[in-house]
Amino acid sequence: MENSNRNRLFSLVSVTYMMLAFVWWTALLTRRNNELFQLKVENLALHMKAENVFQDTISFQKSIHFQVLSADYQKHRRMVVGEGSFLFLGFMSILWMIQWGYRRDIAMAQQRRNFLLSITHELKSPLASIKLILQTILKRDLEKAQVQKLCDSGQKETERLTELVNNLLLSARLDAIYKPVREEINVAQLVEEVIQRFRTRFPNALLEIVSNEVPILRAEKLSLISVLMNLLENAVKYSKGTAEIRLTYRYEKEQFVFEVADFGIGIPVKERSKVFNRFYRIGNEDTRSTRGTGLGLYIVKQIIKIHKGKIQILNNLPKGTIFKIILPS
Repeated sequence: MENSNRNRLFSLVSVTYMMLAFVWWTALLTRRNNELFQLKVENLALHMKAENVFQDTISFQKSIHFQVLSADYQKHRRMVVGEGSFLFLGFMSILWMIQWGYRRDIAMAQQRRNFLLSITHELKSPLASIKLILQTILKRDLEKAQVQKLCDSGQKETERLTELVNNLLLSARLDAIYKPVREEINVAQLVEEVIQRFRTRFPNALLEIVSNEVPILRAEKLSLISVLMNLLENAVKYSKGTAEIRLTYRYEKEQFVFEVADFGIGIPVKERSKVFNRFYRIGNEDTRSTRGTGLGLYIVKQIIKIHKGKIQILNNLPKGTIFKIILPS
């Protein structure tokens, strides 16, 4: 980052110097052009006066010789101003690109930092829990019910780790040439499978299903399960207290529509175009209270894009967020 700052400063100073030098050169050239025009006018006036061609200033300015001289002067003036303006805009564009590149590098560095912090936390937390569970089972004489309870907790932490690894692998696949393996999907059965997974992981969340009859959908089943699970998990993370979520699916205008609505804190409008970026999370890892890696919504967006669909973020009423997915038939 220090080298980047030095390079940025050197580039800014160099471009600014060249821009100021060019402005100064343009001013000098304009003044030189004006002085040369005045000299030519004076010489022409003396020559024409010596030949008694004109009587006063008005007749001189109307003469063909002055008109030609004036047209040539205006031509050179427009050329200097035009080229000067074009190059000035070019220099301003370079300055803007330098600043834009610097801001992009800063944002990417912050995202990488956030990702490393979040992935470290996401790995350490379940691993520490599993280690503690195993140590407790090995060192203490527990009843069967207590062992079963600890094993259930360990299984949940293992599933959490498995999901994290799957998201990382899926993210890597999406960066490469990824083609979904389409199959005929019964949407109702797909949603039922998602519900079972969701309620296993979040037994306290309130999930409402709203649906109507839909035809068979041709898509990659595992990818759509990942999409819905990521959206549902996102709704839980950003809900205060007991999460209330509504999952809707329907078929309208020859399109499949899925909606995941929550009544949580919502997403600011200025952040909505960024939340689908890889590793992007609102805030920073030093102050953020919700866990995650910033991969969930990125995976959602890429999978929907690969299926030639689209996703929208809408306001829920009276509060919260709606993620709306539209897939073609």
